[in-house]
Amino acid sequence: MATDTLKSKPGASGAGGLRRILLDNGALTALIVLVVAMSALSGDFLTADNLLNIGVQAAVTAILAFGVTFVIVSAGIDLSVGSVAALSATVLAWTATSEGVPVWIAVILAVATGLACGLVNGVLISYGKLPPFIATLAMLSIARGLSLVISQGSPIPFPDSVSHLGDTLGGWLPVPVLVMIVMGLITALVLGRTYIGRSMYAIGGNEEAARLSGLKVKKQKLAIYALSGLFAAAAGIVLASRLSSAQPQAAQGYELDAIAAVVIGGASLAGGVGKASGTLIGALILAVLRNGLNLLSVSAFWQQVVIGVVIALAVLLDTVRRKAGATPAAAGAAGGGGNRGKQALTYLLAAVVAAAVVAAMSFLHNGSDQAAKQKVGLSLSTLNNPFFVQIRQGAEQEAKKLGVDLTVTDAQNDASQQANQLQNFTSSGLSTIVVNPVDSDAAGPSVRSANKADIPVVAVDRGVNKAEIDALVASDNVEGGRMAARALGEKLGGEGSIVILQGQAGTSASRERGQGFAEGLEEFPGIEVVAKQPADFDRTKGLDVMSNLLQAHPDIEGVFAENDEMALGAAKALGSKAGKDVQVVGFDGTPDGLKAVEAGTLYASVAQQPTELGRIAVRNALDAAQGKDLKDLVKVPVKVVTKENVGSFGG
Repeated sequence: MATDTLKSKPGASGAGGLRRILLDNGALTALIVLVVAMSALSGDFLTADNLLNIGVQAAVTAILAFGVTFVIVSAGIDLSVGSVAALSATVLAWTATSEGVPVWIAVILAVATGLACGLVNGVLISYGKLPPFIATLAMLSIARGLSLVISQGSPIPFPDSVSHLGDTLGGWLPVPVLVMIVMGLITALVLGRTYIGRSMYAIGGNEEAARLSGLKVKKQKLAIYALSGLFAAAAGIVLASRLSSAQPQAAQGYELDAIAAVVIGGASLAGGVGKASGTLIGALILAVLRNGLNLLSVSAFWQQVVIGVVIALAVLLDTVRRKAGATPAAAGAAGGGGNRGKQALTYLLAAVVAAAVVAAMSFLHNGSDQAAKQKVGLSLSTLNNPFFVQIRQGAEQEAKKLGVDLTVTDAQNDASQQANQLQNFTSSGLSTIVVNPVDSDAAGPSVRSANKADIPVVAVDRGVNKAEIDALVASDNVEGGRMAARALGEKLGGEGSIVILQGQAGTSASRERGQGFAEGLEEFPGIEVVAKQPADFDRTKGLDVMSNLLQAHPDIEGVFAENDEMALGAAKALGSKAGKDVQVVGFDGTPDGLKAVEAGTLYASVAQQPTELGRIAVRNALDAAQGKDLKDLVKVPVKVVTKENVGSFGG
């Protein structure tokens, strides 16, 4: 039977012994090296607040990864945990708020949802004979779809009594960290001290041998995937508590982070090897990497590259370790107590080394001169969209002009990732923070933390709910939607059938633009909306969705897309009809959008002047840092740009 620990060959001593210790504890070694490197590169890394931030940021990934550890040890895979986490949180929020169910029952329903999803996975794999990859991939789609159906694509406020899971105890100890530790101890107990834990290693080591030895493999797999679903539900509740809302699009891609944490922690995708402590270390490595790279102002795109390299190195280390002669120790074999003693000694030495590093780096950075420049952090919802790229460009231009040190981060439309970035900004002691929220409600808790630290916050393009901001620099999305409806309605002469391409479900920009367009369309009762479909603010999806809609509605006369990217995709699908038989109106006034307006492919774009938004946001941020009074709302005018006036519009 395979196990979760590796035992070195006898006789290793001196340099060879040190090499063996490093190989057999590769993840722990990597974590120490990362801490040393980040401490040397950033004076903000080894602060108490930032170390707590790392714990909080690792919590959700670690809890998910603990559940995935069970699956991987048994030679399976679970790609659904991120979606199951989002669905469980959505069920809790929906039942407790919209349906008026008592909170304790709503929590039970959320946990039951996770268990049910895990059991379905187990049934499909054990009795349906589906490969784990296929079964859990299907559940990934089903759970995410149900989350969107229940929430109607909008975030649902989380009950206050449950939101305390995202708070701190005694004003300093984060509850998510405590939950992570408890779930880790449960994982270690299950793996090391229970019948089902030993069964996981047996199934992962050799499933056929496990079956022939009398294990009821099918029932064991049901329990294993049910545990994974249970842990996913717990992670979803913790995540939603941090954001004070259940986000239907939350935890996208987290299943990959969870699998990466397990693999980095020393588990084998072939099964039979893995342990709770290794998984925790793997999650901490990912959190330290992201935190440190944020503090060093490394692009989020490069962060993905770095994390990919780390995963590859972790697998390579496992290969090197095995070739070096590390041999699996039998689970429960004699000498297990000695192995545990050695492991405890290793962790103690690691703690001593870490403490020494903390002390040394604190001494080195203590008293170092701070730059005379004002430091401003800008957290953008995404940089995978020309509109927000222009905001960044305008902000960088203004920062250079004013002599401001500007750090820009990309949340990649992930409210949780943005919460992490804002926490990093707060612990770094920046002069002020500029935030373009992924979601106005989800940004609230992180902005409140900045409020407590007396760091001014300026919001750009979208506001922040339930927190204090010094100013909101924005154009009016609702009014822009009305203007788009008026422009399209007048162009069509007040009559005709149109379709609407909606933005990413759950985002305030999509809600507000859609609301404004619906209000503006009331002036034109002769215009009928025959279809509405989301295309996620993406040009390729706009092309695909528009192509599909044309099959059902070939005679449409107009299209409203909630951003220029989708409008350009729709125009591509329409071909020669765009600008002639079918009028397309976009939103944002991006360079590509304006070129299409000039060429006549798009009839119009509601332009928000994003470059100006960035400039004004940085200017207000600097004024806030200097204690000047700001207007609560700084409006940047929007305008409808058509072929007639596009030449005079500068963006």
